[in-house]
Amino acid sequence: MQHLNRLGIVAGAISFGLLGSAVAAGIEGAPSPFDKGGVQIALISYISAGDFFQSYQAGAQAQAKQLGIDLRVFPGRQNAAEQREQIQQAINLGVKGIVIDHGLPESIGDIVQQAIDAGIKVVAFDVNLNNPEIPQVEQSDHELARLALEQAVKDNGSSFQAGYAYVAGFAPLDRRNETWETFKSKNPDVVEKARFGIVSDTTATSTSDQAKAALAANPKITVVFAPYDEFARGVKLAARDLGIADRVKIYSADVSTADIQEITEDGSPWVATAATNPAVVGAVSIRAIALKVAGSVVPRQIVVKPALLTQTALREAGVKTIEDLASKLPSFSTSDAVTADWIPAKLY
Repeated sequence: MQHLNRLGIVAGAISFGLLGSAVAAGIEGAPSPFDKGGVQIALISYISAGDFFQSYQAGAQAQAKQLGIDLRVFPGRQNAAEQREQIQQAINLGVKGIVIDHGLPESIGDIVQQAIDAGIKVVAFDVNLNNPEIPQVEQSDHELARLALEQAVKDNGSSFQAGYAYVAGFAPLDRRNETWETFKSKNPDVVEKARFGIVSDTTATSTSDQAKAALAANPKITVVFAPYDEFARGVKLAARDLGIADRVKIYSADVSTADIQEITEDGSPWVATAATNPAVVGAVSIRAIALKVAGSVVPRQIVVKPALLTQTALREAGVKTIEDLASKLPSFSTSDAVTADWIPAKLY
């Protein structure tokens, strides 16, 4: 997650233009306006840094290209005020649809409503805007957390001292936290000894500093639930620095090529993650907004199902990259969520 100094409207408009995709031709047999092509859609992110978000945007761009969409990608800078300005820019440019990728609901709810009032269709990914007109794309965050925690019990039993990485206020983390709280209530011998985490321009290293202090103060912690890969990377750094990587196991959510390499390396304490393919989630977000623009009925909640990825399974299958994972686990590279016969079946 990245935070850069706030830019003005002019600078934002320049970056908007630079990141716009080439206008493509229409699709034969598609409903209006996709039969003619060049439909302007804005993808407005709150966060762009990190492998997950880069892969999400790549998937969105690939799907947009197939649909003849002129996709304008606004880079997320983890700045609520700038995200508001970017939404206003998209409204002023007259885009047909906007995908909101993460963000703080209290900061953008009113400006998103202005977009809707202007006739612009809106879809949200991992930000709950509490608006019945806005479909919500999510990774089934409850399922992500459940899969990881079930693996933790399988590996460690139902009695252990745990560390937990969490920051409130982000919809996916809040949903994963609900599963954690339910898990603890059903497993009273799982004791949360320390809670830490920070979301910043250096999430992994900042979380590592906090994790190091927590693990040093609570030497009986044997499991850390870190349901965001940047958190998990930070905890792994802390365990390595403290020399305790052999007695702490990390369970996380999300995956990238860099994550796979860190999970499968010798002596890694990061033993499992539950994840969807971020590129597929990006593609689903674009399909959802395309269907909204075409006038189709889109479900209020759009869920992309996750898979459990263990260190053992990744090593045994020789998985080293996301591409390896997609080829060896075909369900990881596709989703049947929100599609239509005029939308290409394969992403790449």
